[in-house]
Formats: sequence, C-alpha cells, structure tokens
Amino acid sequence: MGKPTGFMELPRTERRYETPSDRIQHYREFTLAPSDAEMAQQGSRCMDCGIPFCHRGCPVNNIIPEWNDGVFRGDWQEALAILHSTNNFPEFTGSICPAPCEAACTLNLTDQPVTIKSIERAIIDKGWEMGWVKPLIPAQRTGKRVAVIGSGPAGMACAQQLARAGHEVFVFEKNDRIGGLLRYGIPDFKMEKKHIDRRMAQMQAEGVRFRPNSNIGNEISVQKILTEYDAVVLAIGSEKPRDLEVAGRDDYRGVHFAMDFLRQQNKRVAGDVIADDVAILAKGKRVVVIGGGDTGSDCIGTSIRQGAVSVVQLEIMPKPPEKENKALTWPNWPNKLRTTTSHDEGIKHRYWSTNTQSITGKSGGITHLNAVEVEWKQEGGQWKMSERPDSAFSLEADLVLLAMGFIHPVHEGLLKQLGVELDGRGQIKANEKQYSTSVDKVFAAGDGRRGQSLVVWAIREGRQAARAVDEYLMGYSELPM
Repeated sequence: MGKPTGFMELPRTERRYETPSDRIQHYREFTLAPSDAEMAQQGSRCMDCGIPFCHRGCPVNNIIPEWNDGVFRGDWQEALAILHSTNNFPEFTGSICPAPCEAACTLNLTDQPVTIKSIERAIIDKGWEMGWVKPLIPAQRTGKRVAVIGSGPAGMACAQQLARAGHEVFVFEKNDRIGGLLRYGIPDFKMEKKHIDRRMAQMQAEGVRFRPNSNIGNEISVQKILTEYDAVVLAIGSEKPRDLEVAGRDDYRGVHFAMDFLRQQNKRVAGDVIADDVAILAKGKRVVVIGGGDTGSDCIGTSIRQGAVSVVQLEIMPKPPEKENKALTWPNWPNKLRTTTSHDEGIKHRYWSTNTQSITGKSGGITHLNAVEVEWKQEGGQWKMSERPDSAFSLEADLVLLAMGFIHPVHEGLLKQLGVELDGRGQIKANEKQYSTSVDKVFAAGDGRRGQSLVVWAIREGRQAARAVDEYLMGYSELPM
C-alpha cells in the first residue's frame, strides 16, 4: 500500500485554490491541479494499516489503498480501473463529496489523513485526458425496457449499470437539461457541468436514451410508463424544501428558497436568460442565508460572486467544536466546525444558536430579519430548544435565502398517481436490498428513498438498485454491488 514509510516522511498536502479575490470574479472551478509527482507522493502516504477503515467510511466502498498504490507506482490506468469498479462517476465525488473516507483514514488519528479526494479527482482527470474513459457496450441485449425517472447521480448511476447489463434504458427528466441536483443545485465553481455532459455522451454510446422536459405524472401519464416498460426506477430526489414559518414570510418580496436562487445562476452560466421580473439576484443587497450546510455555503459563494453588499449566515444549532475528540468519533464522520471555500471569500458573520422570529419590511420589500439566540439542553434523552432572555436582535436584509434542507420528495403528481407507500418521514418506502416499492415493478433509489444525503450515497443507491432491477428482470445479476 504505497510506500511503507511514506506517511512518516511526507506531510499531507491540502488542495490549492485560486486566491479568493481572483476566483470570485468567475464561476469556473478554482482548484489548482496538482502534478503527477505530487499525487504520487500523496499516494505513497497510504499506510499498511491492516484494516482500511476508509472502505467503511466510503458509501460506495471504494478500494482506496489499491488505487493509491497505483498512483504511487505511476500506473494511473490500473488506478482508474480500480476506481471505476466501485464508482461510476469519480469526477462528481472528487469534486463535491465531503470525503467521509478521509475522516475514517487511520492517519486522521493525527489529523493527517491521506488526500483521498484529491487523488480520486486526479485519477479521473488523467483518465479523461488520456482517453481511457470509454463506453462499455454490452455484448448482447436482453430486450427488457427500463424507465429511470430522475437524472441526478442516483438515476444516472442506475441507468448506466442497467445499460451495461444489456437492458434498454430511458432516463426521464422534468427539467430542460440532464443532471438533476448536479446540474441545477451545485454551483459551477464547485463542479462545472462539462463533467455531466461527458458522462452523458458515454452513456448514450452505451445505449442510454435521455428524455429531458419529461414530467411524469404531468405531461406524461404514469399509466403510459407502467404499460410500456418492464421496470420503473424512481430516482426523483428529495425536493420538498423546509420552509420558514414565521410572521412576514409571505408578506414581503425578497425571501426565496435556496434552490430557486442557485438554479437561476446555473442557468445563466449555461447561457440562459432569466427574465427581470423573476430574477433572484444578490447584487447590491444585504443577504442573509438561513442554514449552515453545504447548500447554505453554495448560496454564500454565489451571492458574493453576484456582488452582494454583505452576506451573513444563520444556523439554529450550536457552534460545533473546532476539533473533534478522536477517541469518541473516529472512524465515524465527526461533528466539528467546517469552514468552506465560500466562507473564505468574504462572509461578514456566521451566527450560531439563532432562530428567526419574524420578517419585517416596507413598501412590499423585506428590510429586516428579526431573530433570537437559543439554548439547547437535553431533557429526557432529547434535545430541547429555549430562547435566551433579552437576546433578540435584528439584521438588515434585502434578500433572505432559505437553505434549511429538504424534508421529503414531492408527493404531488407522480407519487400520488403511482400510489406508492411512503414511510413515516414521507420518503418512498423501499428497503436496501430489493429497492422495490409497494407497486409491482416499481423501484426507488437515492434521496427520494433514503432522504437528503450525499452524492456518493446517491451513486451507491443507484448501483445497488440497478442490480436489484436486473435480478427482477432476469432472475439473476452479474452487476457489482
């Protein structure tokens, strides 16, 4: 596994970026590509730890030590083959995955984990550069037709695996472009859309047929899909956003869901024109982002690039510790303070333990967000929130972006017409083995089944659901898990 003494001789080298003052001038990716020699050195740090906990930390169970060793030895093509054996789209995960594998790395016990995410991205970049990424066309076709509804990472992974098993696969997407949340929810400065387009071309060569502008349950009847296809996979994501139910929420202009804001900017980058009367722009405005997760961070970076006067972020939960207690958390994903590249680009302030009480304004537009500090205490094994006395305050605001997560998939339309059973959280009910729903020949994978999660979990679910569908259609499956 790499160089036996590499981890003792070489320090971890973090990703390098363009300076904040330069990168906020554009919407392109701003990570500076490392050299092959640098990646070989980082790959050499993968120690012979005996039990590679990185496998457990990675939802797709990437065979990380082996491709680290391939990079160290200069055998990039072997490293790519190993990487692709478990992950259909390593350029997606290498760009936007938070890398739970690195948290699980044995070297993380000393805060020096192997740079797994950077090596992964370097491998796939090398693969595209050298022309090693080619369509895998099945030797024979089965004659079975599968409809995959939703073209995010779960839908794309499922479709690619099923096409490679020889099935005729159609991917239906309600939006005008393929990619789901990757296309319209992830800013281009985190992942440019050329990565999706290249994979689409590969998948089309493998036999996948994409159908954008196809809203099943609206323009296209559910019954038509059930009649014409041997199996249907629901990979529709979890798109019902958590709303802000406070006084003034609907009374003033300037309060928007994060996805509406991010979607518009991604469309602009793609060349679309957004009409002035519906445009959501941060230019010249005081922006408040509610929500401390990745979506909130994406709103910060986008607002700064658009020319916001100021950006602040509110989070209802307490401020996490700056450093986790390894003895209690490792090799699991720890709760600790995370500062993103967007935060480094000029956020004015981050508020913790803060709850919004109301929104006020004048002449129909928002002027202030009114909030209060809260305390969290455990009572009877549950965390309870209470307001701190005399802690109310107001923030000047022209634009409020709600990035508080998603509660479940949209039920109206497709799901209600199908009549699939939902679980107690409002997700599509299907287990992690068969992935089958309560409706015959209908399967579910991704965020719509498991809830809002990571791109790497979506890819895992798509791959496993594909195997389950293949077994349903053929009685067996040779697809990997």
